[in-house]
Amino acid sequence: MTQHAAAGGKPAGRGASAGPADRPVAGASQAGDAVKPSDAYVQSFARGLAVIRAFNAERPAMTLTEVADAAGLTRAGARRILLTLVQLGYVVAEGRLFRLTPRILELGFAYLTSMPFWDLAEPIMEELANEAHQSCSATVLDGTDIVYVLRIPTGRIMSINLGIGSRLPAYCSAMGRVLLAGLADEEIEAVLARSELRAHTPLTVTDPVRLKEAILKVRQQGWSLVDRELETGLVAIAAPIRDRSGRTVAALNLSGQAHRITARQMQDDLLPLLCRAAERINDLMKRV
Repeated sequence: MTQHAAAGGKPAGRGASAGPADRPVAGASQAGDAVKPSDAYVQSFARGLAVIRAFNAERPAMTLTEVADAAGLTRAGARRILLTLVQLGYVVAEGRLFRLTPRILELGFAYLTSMPFWDLAEPIMEELANEAHQSCSATVLDGTDIVYVLRIPTGRIMSINLGIGSRLPAYCSAMGRVLLAGLADEEIEAVLARSELRAHTPLTVTDPVRLKEAILKVRQQGWSLVDRELETGLVAIAAPIRDRSGRTVAALNLSGQAHRITARQMQDDLLPLLCRAAERINDLMKRV
């Protein structure tokens, strides 16, 4: 399976640290302490995940203090979690620095291997990328973001390094609008209400009413085209991947550089290829 490094978020801030050693820092959010859904919520587990998520391409190795800052924990709390992860083989200590080990991939790929879609889709996506001479990706919806689960690159087309696990906002991406179109109207409105609707480029649509109209149009026509809204110079088209019940479970796209292929050319020349590939995957999904 084609694999790339996942992209992560920015560090969380850190406030005062007085109190019990394992108490989260005031104002921190990564450790999941701001919202406590129920008595079944396991705070220590949430903090462990916050420590794992603190590592990314920008922070591959960190000191104890840096981990605590990024995860929103006290140094004592972060230390206990790090030492536990070291004992389990998910983190290695190199002097004062801690870094993740390849064993951490087991956690992410447990999801991928549990879903039959990816094995079915990959050879079809490779054919599509080769035929279209454009990068091909598949994503799923997670909250207000899309998450990359498969990617066949033909070259770097964005300023950020996209790979499996990378996240992008759903509202301004072609795949995101396809995935949102598969939701009920009230769910679309709820996702948009929770989204940080900011202009990534001068062409980004940020008005919730216009966005919902665009998403409903995607639902009606069965595909999405986004022209330079997510990043200047990037154009992309996307189509839905559906399970046997007809529910949209993923999105498939082709993306390219606007100075090499226009939105009109992508729609006229590449959309038929994309839709055929999506239908092939959909047919296979019905047999799973």
